[in-house]
Amino acid sequence: MKSIFDESTKDELVGRINEIDESCTALWGKMNVSQMLRHCVLWEEMILGKRIYKQTFLGKLIGKFALRGLLKDDSPLEKNMPTVPEFKIMENFNVASEKNKWLALINEHAHVAHPDFVHPFFGKMTRKQIGYLAYKHTDHHLRQFNR
Repeated sequence: MKSIFDESTKDELVGRINEIDESCTALWGKMNVSQMLRHCVLWEEMILGKRIYKQTFLGKLIGKFALRGLLKDDSPLEKNMPTVPEFKIMENFNVASEKNKWLALINEHAHVAHPDFVHPFFGKMTRKQIGYLAYKHTDHHLRQFNR
């Protein structure tokens, strides 16, 4: 499976992110391109440990099971999957600025160990699981905007 921690995979994602601009429109979902970029910045900040969220009650019940289902193979994430409420973006942001923030955060993965990361739904995750999920999340939103 592809992982954000693999240098060639990271480089592929960076190339796809660089293709995003103000003219991009979503193939599905409610977010415009600036909202998607801000969503991904917040998500990366969470996965890098810059934003801490407690695991939800529902996540404690079924999070590990759901994570196993998402990471069982290389299939992309489904369209219109639910997200953490804090990552639902309603306002608009500067596309170039958010894209640069996202790219900088993507490049930080190589320098962060992630030993105590707890996802707000999936719970405690291993570095390997984080790498797979980070790739799938990024790929999902790039596909959403046909990149």
